Amino acid sequence: MSSTLLEVTRAGHEEVERLERLIVKELQNDPSNNKDRLFQSHRVRHMIDTITATTERLVEIYEDKDSARKDEIAALGGQTASGTNVFSAFYDRLKEIREYHRKHPAARVVDVTEEHEALLKEEPQIEFSGEEAFGRYLDLHELYNQYINSKFGEPIEYSAYLDIFSQPDKIPRKLKSTRQYREYIENLLEYLIYLFQRTEPLQDLDRMFSKVELEFEERWANGSIEGWGDNSQENGHVSDHTVIDLDYYSTVEELMEVGPEKLKEALGALGLKTGGTVLQRAERLFLTKHMPLEKLDKKHFAKGSRGSERNGVGAAPEAGSNLKEIALMEAKIIKLCDSLEETIARTKDNVVKKQALTYEEIEAEREEEETQADTESDDDEQQIYNPLKLPMGWDGKPIPYWLYKLHGLGQEFKCEICGNYSYWGRRAFERHFKEWRHQHGMRCLGIPNTKNFNEITSIEEAKELWKKIQERQGVNKWRPDLEEEYEDKEGNIYNKKTYTDLQRQGLI
Repeated sequence: MSSTLLEVTRAGHEEVERLERLIVKELQNDPSNNKDRLFQSHRVRHMIDTITATTERLVEIYEDKDSARKDEIAALGGQTASGTNVFSAFYDRLKEIREYHRKHPAARVVDVTEEHEALLKEEPQIEFSGEEAFGRYLDLHELYNQYINSKFGEPIEYSAYLDIFSQPDKIPRKLKSTRQYREYIENLLEYLIYLFQRTEPLQDLDRMFSKVELEFEERWANGSIEGWGDNSQENGHVSDHTVIDLDYYSTVEELMEVGPEKLKEALGALGLKTGGTVLQRAERLFLTKHMPLEKLDKKHFAKGSRGSERNGVGAAPEAGSNLKEIALMEAKIIKLCDSLEETIARTKDNVVKKQALTYEEIEAEREEEETQADTESDDDEQQIYNPLKLPMGWDGKPIPYWLYKLHGLGQEFKCEICGNYSYWGRRAFERHFKEWRHQHGMRCLGIPNTKNFNEITSIEEAKELWKKIQERQGVNKWRPDLEEEYEDKEGNIYNKKTYTDLQRQGLI
């Protein structure tokens, strides 16, 4: 019966609302361990993706490019090609409903709530290697082997590689122009993205990368990207001038002014022959200004520069735009490593720890971890059941619910003078007026913390009350000249001013 567009629209809105409520309910639960946190995050991510897909379908329906929705609404009002007939439309619709129930007499109402509630209990299938230990560590062994067997890498230990893989900007620029380095960077970025999506499914990776790209474009235009600038010394490496921007040179003669050494370095970086005079080198390099490298004659390339493309060593390097792509991938890798900083640190500690263990100790530790994982669910079941999140008593268990209601611990009182601090229960609220936090707030306002200000939690109300008290004190202020009394010898009572005047005149 949900074949009509209006019914599909209604069902779509209902599904979105149900999933939103489920997300709120899911996020109200505090995971007890890393595994539960991952499951919760992936469940929420799945529901968000479902909401997004449903919303996109609803947007298409509302756009109504084929006017089907408009026609359906008109049909509900009885509008046909021959005119408007409300009763005809009503009976046609009634007939359709009766025909449906005649064909499906055993049709039952499906409880959608139970179906959606099941989403909160499912365990998503998340693929992790044994080395990754359910997202706690990184598994970079393949990339490590790729690094130590390359010309841009060096033979180092795996633990040392974990310290430098997140710093591709430290590699000299002249070593980054090979196909081998590009493949390594692509593989490293692909792995980090895949790991980030598995361990942090609720993070918006597209938004993160868009910020990286905006910042990269600005820094690339300024030439301020580390490892890709033209500074003579960078991070202990000699920064090269191998890539020359040919847009600044319109003739070979102008290019010759760069000098033979820089021309040689630029040709070597592009895999071209570096020999010959300055004129020959400039002419050979100038050819690449208007012609892609793959279209150049083989005679211009150095021996082995194109024949070894199969292995990626000494292959024809990427030109300007591809170098920019490599630099952008490096920027993304650095950003991902910053986000995975804790995971990288755990991986380093784990590797160093394992290097100090024997094979028997490693096996024993692995068995212990497996046993701990098996008993983890049992420990969760033994945790104290406290769905109402009642305060804990002296015995480490939640206090009785009747005691919770008796003291009104479910009532929240906020005090603006205390910095919008919340007090739960009437007793705690009344007690806080004598505590240091409220007293400090009153001192900051320049108001004495007296009984007159009990039950006052608003800053404005406290200021207004203090102003009224000061005005009242100004009217009722003690005035000794008028209110201090004196008595003469005959028992007559005078105020101080009158008594002083009479005494001065000698009348008393």
